[in-house]
Amino acid sequence: MDSSLIVPLPSPPLVLASASPRRRELLSELGWSFSVEPSRVDETIPEGEPAASAVERLARLKASAVADRRAESCVVAADTVVAVGGLLLGKPRDRAEGRAMIGLLAGRTHDVFSGVALAWRGKVFSASERTEVTFRPLSESEVRGYVDTGEGDDKAGSYAIQGRGALLVTSIRGCYFNVVGLPLARLSLLLAEAGLSLERQWRFGSR
Repeated sequence: MDSSLIVPLPSPPLVLASASPRRRELLSELGWSFSVEPSRVDETIPEGEPAASAVERLARLKASAVADRRAESCVVAADTVVAVGGLLLGKPRDRAEGRAMIGLLAGRTHDVFSGVALAWRGKVFSASERTEVTFRPLSESEVRGYVDTGEGDDKAGSYAIQGRGALLVTSIRGCYFNVVGLPLARLSLLLAEAGLSLERQWRFGSR
């Protein structure tokens, strides 16, 4: 067949169901064109719910909530928590809680779990990702100094690995982007599962 007669299928409109600046930045760095429409769902995690199950459940809820309003679009959603010593850490409510979180993580290894979900054509595809992160030991003044930068105020575990928080990390095992808040390779696999090939992903959202 003459390749000049092959017309590539257009990618569907892409919607990010999150207000997270980090997730917006990650998708923008891929060159994707997308709109942002945060979901408004209850993000409470019941006591005893496993971290991987919780983040995937919440990601599915977020994607579905926005997809109900944007049926013609491909909706991406995510949720992230930090797990250490049997505790799940979300975003700190204040600086005091942020200091408690960083103090808990100092000198220890913890897990970062992200759930990612994709809603398209009436179906929801989802998965969870786990990354192991180890912090170096920190003094009380170092903990306070980092938290007082405000960098971790709106982040799970109260730190940002892509910012000054990188100075706290001695090792990482797994997907780096998962720790930032959106496991990109896992998202790519979900898009492929939904029928959007990698070749179509290259030009996602192009007009």
